[in-house]
Amino acid sequence: MTPGVAAAQKRKQFDPKTFLSVIDCGKQLVAFAKGQTIFLQGDPSDSVLYIQKGKVQLTVTSKSGKKAVIGLLKEGDFLGENCLTGEPLRLCAAIALTDCSLMRIEKSIMMRVLHEEHALSDVFVAYLLARNIQYEADLVDQLFNSSEKRLARILLMLAHFGKEGTPETVVPKISQETLAEMVGTTRSRVNFFMNKFRKLGFIDYDSGSKLQVHSSLLNVGLHE
Repeated sequence: MTPGVAAAQKRKQFDPKTFLSVIDCGKQLVAFAKGQTIFLQGDPSDSVLYIQKGKVQLTVTSKSGKKAVIGLLKEGDFLGENCLTGEPLRLCAAIALTDCSLMRIEKSIMMRVLHEEHALSDVFVAYLLARNIQYEADLVDQLFNSSEKRLARILLMLAHFGKEGTPETVVPKISQETLAEMVGTTRSRVNFFMNKFRKLGFIDYDSGSKLQVHSSLLNVGLHE
């Protein structure tokens, strides 16, 4: 069995409610409004956060001020786990893409639970392995695919196509500036492709407030 398959199977067994139930102290429920900063790059790395509701965007900023989106997280994902490796500062910034509800777990408590609860430790490591595989896929996408295909892939990810469970199809509207940062292109190019996708029936707008992604958009990712 390959590491990717093993990680996927353990991820299916992962029950966040059970995981969090063994933590009897050092956790706090926190809420963030859409657009609010959860933490900044360079902030103290002192906790792990679990997303109970909402979507979160991870970004990094270079010394010259150039910003890049490196991750898009959803309900059931963790963020800030780099604190467990001894990193004293946050390596990226986290922004709420939608209204979010998160569970904040102190670093010392998280490390204690992972040390004492071996079964939970196994599935948490498998979760991190699956995330690492996703990051590798994102890197390949960035290096080898066109900006049009990268945009299609991001829209499909927002709608959870290809993930466990039923796709959302209707997702909170996201600005073209944010999409451009995630794709690594200009806003004008994103606008061009979004209009193209809409004319082809791949996407639609629900009363101008929400973006509807259709499964036909998969054709952009599968074919040149």
